[in-house]
Amino acid sequence: QVQLVESGGGLVQPGGSLRLSCRGSGIIFSSYDMGWYRQAPGKQRDLVATIFVGGGTYYSDSVKGRFTISRDNAKNTVYLQMNSPQPEDTAVYFCNARIAIQNYWGQGTQVTVSS
Repeated sequence: QVQLVESGGGLVQPGGSLRLSCRGSGIIFSSYDMGWYRQAPGKQRDLVATIFVGGGTYYSDSVKGRFTISRDNAKNTVYLQMNSPQPEDTAVYFCNARIAIQNYWGQGTQVTVSS
């Protein structure tokens, strides 16, 4: 059974920092491209960042230079370091694992950026 479990969400002040984690099980983690998506109330789910099997990364323009995605294959975990978050970053953040036509999602973790 495939499971992706996110953690680390919560309330953070604008300009602060927060690190999200997502641990996978039931998959050969190192073989999957891993991504973080987010969904704000009333909006579609959007890609935030991806880290590929080879270690390359992609960031949406909205988070480039502020957020960093990384992975530790030995721990089956992908991270999202959020630096200088802003209120517009408030959303439920979802972890995603993808290979070919296989696509798995975590249950999401709420991030609220507010003073």
